[in-house]
Amino acid sequence: MPQKKKQEPLFITFEGIDGCGKSTQILKTYQFLQANGLKVKMFREPGSTEISEKIRNILLDKKSDISDITELLLYEAARSEITIKEIQPALKQGHIVLCDRYYDSTTAYQGYGRKLDIRMVKSLHKVATSGLVPDLTFVFDVGLDIAFSRRGKDKDRLESQSKAFFQRVRAGFLEIARKERRRVKRIDAAQPVDKVFEDLKQYLVKRLSL
Repeated sequence: MPQKKKQEPLFITFEGIDGCGKSTQILKTYQFLQANGLKVKMFREPGSTEISEKIRNILLDKKSDISDITELLLYEAARSEITIKEIQPALKQGHIVLCDRYYDSTTAYQGYGRKLDIRMVKSLHKVATSGLVPDLTFVFDVGLDIAFSRRGKDKDRLESQSKAFFQRVRAGFLEIARKERRRVKRIDAAQPVDKVFEDLKQYLVKRLSL
């Protein structure tokens, strides 16, 4: 479908605890935007560059014995790579950029989950992203029992953390959504997949005037 009008760049991130369904929703969003004739690129974080994918493998490997600070710095290093090499160039070219996780995940997981100093975590975000802030963020909120039931049996290093850890992470995401209501939109992810996407799509249609 040909583009109908000049497209403005937009950076949209998808957040939530493991098992919230965000990866399904980012794919549906990608397909929806393409069907509407928009230039769109999709990435995952950590990942989407050679270095970031290697860092991802280290972070998710159950055999990796990583301290909390090292974990934080590895996430920020991977974020710097994808921001510089993929996200910023795509935005400059006028694309809509979709990213499966970005710095809000690190605030929730390492800040709230690991109980690291939130101010320190946020200061590292600014370094890793060169100050880039998403234009729109969706937090897919779901109870732990439902999230856990959606996961496969072979859990990675992060998925293997305790229920108390994920309770803190979920609380962190909700606190982020509460504090940044203009940017961050909470979506009830306990609903059926299509209903979740309908809720998400309302924000997309309004923001993009579709």
